[in-house]
Amino acid sequence: MFTGIIQAVGQIVTVQPLAAGVHLLVDVAQLPIDDVALGDSIAIQGACMTVVSRQGQVLGFDVSRESLDCTVGLSEPGPVNLEKALCLGERMGGHLVTGHVDGLGTVRVFEARGESWHLAIQAPEALARYLARKGSVTVNGVSLTVNQVRGARFELNIIPHTLAVTTLSRLAPGALVNLEVDLIARYVERMVSAEAGQPHND
Repeated sequence: MFTGIIQAVGQIVTVQPLAAGVHLLVDVAQLPIDDVALGDSIAIQGACMTVVSRQGQVLGFDVSRESLDCTVGLSEPGPVNLEKALCLGERMGGHLVTGHVDGLGTVRVFEARGESWHLAIQAPEALARYLARKGSVTVNGVSLTVNQVRGARFELNIIPHTLAVTTLSRLAPGALVNLEVDLIARYVERMVSAEAGQPHND
């Protein structure tokens, strides 16, 4: 589990093809990894990945073809948001995040408004029912609060601090982003549909 509070921006330095995926080497920069061991989980751009090698501040990850097909930002060198898995007893600064990407969104608007930035994203229609005003959503691993929802399109306000410590500052209209909806919203929807006797296919 994660919180969506980015701890460092790292860099994918190499992408090596595998038979069914790729092997990533990620320079984790300032991420504290003294307590990270092989087999531990780290969220990269919001996708939970397992550490398979370590050399100094460079960690290795094997990414399956299935993961590559349902995410963006893991198939080529570049900056990535990083967060270590949550430990019990730690402060919960964002919201409960699993690191399982639910779908890809498309940036429609990303523009300065005053001292902050306005971000509008078109989500897949299947995720629309999980989006709510003042609810939580994860964009490229960053926990954010939804300001408005219009169908499957939702709007966010990004403060300067968030832009400074994540990769969100690199977004532009047309860019794809990894989305994870609120875990609680998923369970509420499941319970409501079960009580109504409706099939649940997600």
